[in-house]
Amino acid sequence: MKIVIAPDSFKESLSAEAAARAIARGVQEAWPAAQTVCIPMADGGEGTVSAVLAAAGGELRHSPAHNALGEPITAHWGALTDGAAIIEMAAAAGLDQIPEARRDALAADTHGVGEVLRAALDAGARRLILGLGGSATTDGGSGMLRALGARFLDAQGQALPRGGAALAHLAEIDLSGLDPRLAEVTFEVACDVDNPLCGPQGAAHVFGPQKGASPAQVEQLDAALARFADVARHKLGHDAREHPGAGAAGGLGFAAHAFLAARFRPGVELVAELGRLDAAIEGAALVFTGEGRMDAQTLRGKTPAGVARIAQARGVPVIALAGSLGAGYQELHAHGITAAFSLCPGPVTLADALDHADSYLADRARDVTQLWLAAGRRRL
Repeated sequence: MKIVIAPDSFKESLSAEAAARAIARGVQEAWPAAQTVCIPMADGGEGTVSAVLAAAGGELRHSPAHNALGEPITAHWGALTDGAAIIEMAAAAGLDQIPEARRDALAADTHGVGEVLRAALDAGARRLILGLGGSATTDGGSGMLRALGARFLDAQGQALPRGGAALAHLAEIDLSGLDPRLAEVTFEVACDVDNPLCGPQGAAHVFGPQKGASPAQVEQLDAALARFADVARHKLGHDAREHPGAGAAGGLGFAAHAFLAARFRPGVELVAELGRLDAAIEGAALVFTGEGRMDAQTLRGKTPAGVARIAQARGVPVIALAGSLGAGYQELHAHGITAAFSLCPGPVTLADALDHADSYLADRARDVTQLWLAAGRRRL
C-alpha cells in the first residue's frame, strides 16, 4: 500500500525534505510494509529550490551576485535535469539577508536577481522558473532588468541610481542592450499573491512597511512605481500595472510580466508539476502534507491546500501535520484535508518545538498511521 508524503518546510526547523523523511519514519514505525513516496513541496518562496531538486532531481548551483543593498554574496539556484533553471528571488534580494537596522526600502534593488538569471542563461537554461516572495525590495524589478542589460535614464539621459525611489525621476527605458537570449526562453513565475503594482493594495502600501518603509516612504515608493509604469506603458505599448501579481516581490512581478512576458502560476502548482506529485498520488491509499502553521490563510495558495486539491481529485484522503493550528484551520476540511493535527505533545516553548520538530513529526505520523490502520484493518 502506497502512502505519499508531500510537506512544505517547517520554517526555522526542518526543510521540506527533512520533514518528509521524518513523516516517512513515523509511518514505517507503525507499518513497516508501507511503500512511502516522498515528494518535498514548496509554494514558490524560501525552500523552493531545495524542495524541487529533492523531488525532481538536478544540481544545486552557486553564482556570485549582490544582495538588495549591493553587497557581494553567493546565491544558489537549481539546474534541473530537463534543462530548466529554478530560482528563488529571495536568494539574491531577500529580506532575511538584511539585518533590520540596515534595511533601506528606498535604495534596495533586485540587481542580484538579474545576475542569477544571467548565470542560468550562461549555463544553457532555456526555461526559467522564478519564485517570488520574501523580498527586501520595492523597485518594480528595475534592478533585475538592469542586470539583464536594460538602462533606466533620467531627463538628462543619465543612468538612475539603484532602488525604487529613483524611479520617480525616470524619463526613458533603453532596452537595446537587453540580453537577446531572453527572447528565446520560456519564463515562468511562481506567485501566490494577486496584488497590483500601485495603489492601496499595491507593492509599496501592502509590503513596504515590513521592508522598513515609513508611511512617507510608502507614498514616495508608490508614486515612483506609478512613474515606472507610465514610462513602461509608453515604451511597450501596454500597461501591466494592474496585472494580478504585478505587486509581488516589491513589483518584480510587474517587470516579469511587462518586459519578460512571464507566465504566472501558483507556486504550489509549479512545484507539484516539477515533482510529478499527481502521478505519485495515483493509486495511493493516503497522503500526508504539512507546514509550520495552518490556519484560514493556508487556503490562499499554501502547500497543504494545493496538495489537498490534487489528492481530492484522485479521491485520496489527506492528513495534515502542522507545528500549530490557528484560527479557521477547520475551513480546510471542505477543501480536501481529511484531518489536521498539531505536532506538540503538550504545552512547550517555541524553542523546544523547533528543536524537537523532527521527533514530534515522526511521532504524530506514527500515531495517525496506527489509527488509520486500526480503522481500516478489515479492508486491508
